[in-house]
Amino acid sequence: MGGITLNKRSVYLRVSVIPLIVFALLGLLFNEVAPTETGTVYVTIVHTNDVHGRVWAEEGEAMGYAHMAAIVKEIRETKENVLLLDAGDTFQGSSAASLSQGESIVKIMNSMDYDAMVAGNHDFAYGWQKLCGLSERTDFPVLSANVPGHDGRKLLEPSTIKELGGIRIGIFGLTTPETLRKTHPRNVEGLIFADPVQSAKKMVEVLRAECDLLIALVHLPLIDTEGSCARLAEEVEGIDLIVSGHSHLPLKNGMEVNDTYIVQAGEHGENLGIVNIVLRNGVPEVINASLYSPEWTGAGLQGDEAVQSVINETNKENDKILSQVIGRTDVFLNGEREHVRTRETNLGKLVAEATLAATGADGAIMNGGGIRTSIEAGEITWGDILNVLPFDNFVVLKEIKGLDLIQALEHGVALYPDISGRYPQVAGIDFCFAPDKEPGNRLIEVTIAGQELEPEKMYKIAVNDFIATGGDGYIMLEKCRVLGEFGALDNIVVEFIQENMK
Repeated sequence: MGGITLNKRSVYLRVSVIPLIVFALLGLLFNEVAPTETGTVYVTIVHTNDVHGRVWAEEGEAMGYAHMAAIVKEIRETKENVLLLDAGDTFQGSSAASLSQGESIVKIMNSMDYDAMVAGNHDFAYGWQKLCGLSERTDFPVLSANVPGHDGRKLLEPSTIKELGGIRIGIFGLTTPETLRKTHPRNVEGLIFADPVQSAKKMVEVLRAECDLLIALVHLPLIDTEGSCARLAEEVEGIDLIVSGHSHLPLKNGMEVNDTYIVQAGEHGENLGIVNIVLRNGVPEVINASLYSPEWTGAGLQGDEAVQSVINETNKENDKILSQVIGRTDVFLNGEREHVRTRETNLGKLVAEATLAATGADGAIMNGGGIRTSIEAGEITWGDILNVLPFDNFVVLKEIKGLDLIQALEHGVALYPDISGRYPQVAGIDFCFAPDKEPGNRLIEVTIAGQELEPEKMYKIAVNDFIATGGDGYIMLEKCRVLGEFGALDNIVVEFIQENMK
C-alpha cells in the first residue's frame, strides 16, 4: 500500500457526556500537531454503519443522530479535512425509518452533511425503485459499483471523488450479493449483484491513477465468505482503506489485511468510527483508527440543535401516519401478557399468519413476548400495530430440520404454565402438548400444513430476527440456514391487515 505504516496507538475512547469533558477528551483524540512538512496533509474519516434507523438515543445501545451530529460538528471544527461516510443498512430497521420508507433518514443525514454512503442489503427493503428515489433526495451520493442497474437504467453511482487539502480521495461502493436472499425477492427483481472483488478491481483501475487516497465503502461480511472484506483486501491491490458494514462488529482499532486497513463501527449508532490518515506528498503513510463511544449517565447526551430540530419535525410527520386507519376488527384482538405467553391468541395468530403469507413459508413462529398489547374492536391504526410490535424486528425465513423444529416447540412450552415470553404463537403449524410431562418431552403431536411433521424433513419456517439469532433461548434456530429476509415485521403485519381486514 505505497509504503504505508500503521500506528498501533489507537484507543477505544469512552468519554463523559458532560460537555466540557467531552470536548476536552475529543481534543486529545482529534487534535494533531499542525503539519510542519511541506506536502503533509491530515485527513479524518468519520464513519457509521448499520444504524438501521435508530434515530433517538437508546441508553447503552444507540447514541441517536443528534448526539452523533454534535460529535461530528466538533471534529469538523477541530480538523480541516473531514469526510463523513456511512456503510449501509441505514434507511430501514425502525418505525422512524419505515413509516416514511427511509425519507425521514434522508432528511436527517442531509442535515448532518454526510459525504457518501453505500447501499446495504436492508436499504433495498422498500424495493430498488424506492432506493433510487431516496438516492435522488440525498445531498450526497449513494454508491454501489457492483449493482449495475435494471434494464439499462443505472441504479446508483459507482463512485465519487472528493478533494480535501489538495488531496483527491476516490470512494467506491460495494453491496453484498447476499442481498438477493436477505430481502424480499420482489425488492431486487431483475437486479444483478456482481462479484465484489471483480468489481473492486475495475474501480481501482478507474480511480487509482487520478486519486491519492482510495477508499472502498462496503456493505460486506467481514470474513469467511467469498465476498468478504478480508478477501477484498487480500485480492485487490491499491485500496488504502475499507470502511465496512454488515457484520455489526465494533473494530476498536481496525484490522489490517494485506497492508489494507479495515474499519467498522458496530451497529445502531453505538459508536462513531474515527480514522486519522497522514499523507505525505500524496502518499498515505499513517492510518490510525479508533472508536468514539459515549458514557451513559443520568445527565443524558448532548445533541446538535439543528439536527434535533429535523428529528422533531420527523416525529410530527410520523404522528400523522400513526393515526392512519389501516383496517378494522369486529373482535377484541388479544395481546394481553398473561395470554400471549401461555396460549394461542387471535392476535398472536394474526401476527404469525402475516409472516407466513409474506414469506410463503411452511410454518411461522412468533414468540409471545414480542407482542406487547391488545387491539380493541373497531378501527386499527398504524399506531396500534407499533404498540403491539415495538421492537423493530424484521422477518427471517429459515430452513429448519424437523428435529430442530420439535426442539424449538418443546423449548417454547417448557415453562408452561408459567408466563413466559418464549411461548410460541404459530401459523401453518398445529401442536398439542401434555403439561404434566417433563419439559423437553411434552409434545404429543405436531402437524405442518395438515401433515404430520417428519423429523428428517427440511421445512421453511418464518420467524422474527430476535428468535432467529437465539433470542428467548431459541438457540436451536441460530444454526439454521437463512433462506431470506423479508423486511420489518410491523410493515408486514400492516400490509396483511390492509389486504385482509378492510
